[in-house]
Amino acid sequence: QDFRHEVNLLVKLRHPNIVQFLGAVTDKKPLMLITEYLKGGDLHQYLKEKGSLTASTAVSFALDIARNVLLVNSSADHLKVGDFGLSKLIKVQNCHDVYKMTGETGSYRYMAPEVFKHRKYDKKVDVFSFAMILYEMLEGEPPFSNYEPYEAAKNVAAGHRPSFRSKSYLPELRE
Repeated sequence: QDFRHEVNLLVKLRHPNIVQFLGAVTDKKPLMLITEYLKGGDLHQYLKEKGSLTASTAVSFALDIARNVLLVNSSADHLKVGDFGLSKLIKVQNCHDVYKMTGETGSYRYMAPEVFKHRKYDKKVDVFSFAMILYEMLEGEPPFSNYEPYEAAKNVAAGHRPSFRSKSYLPELRE
């Protein structure tokens, strides 16, 4: 069911910042998606290997993320979206629309407090997750890396936020 949902979504999407869908094996197991190859791997692996990024690279990647992109292309100069397994197309009438989706969907470490608490939320939860990814790019480690992911989300839900270690960031980035 989830696999067919992802295939149906990928068939409809065409964008330079989205992994090119080429086809799918649906008649026998294992089910497979066939997409363009991105030798840079995913952003998490890239950060694990490279550590923290320069501010200019982090800003460049952040702009790609703001366009909903998460995989590193072969030359690692921009990112692409690659996984739509839990995605849903939502028609938003205005920027203040609030919707309820399945709580605790996604990665705990990057989860907004209202999602963790099973409350109604809007697109601002994506901004929160975006900020957590930006933190990881700048600091070279995930937010609250000294906690297990669930404990990190619990900490965030209690109102805590990760602090930046480096004082050398531009003031705009520190805010």
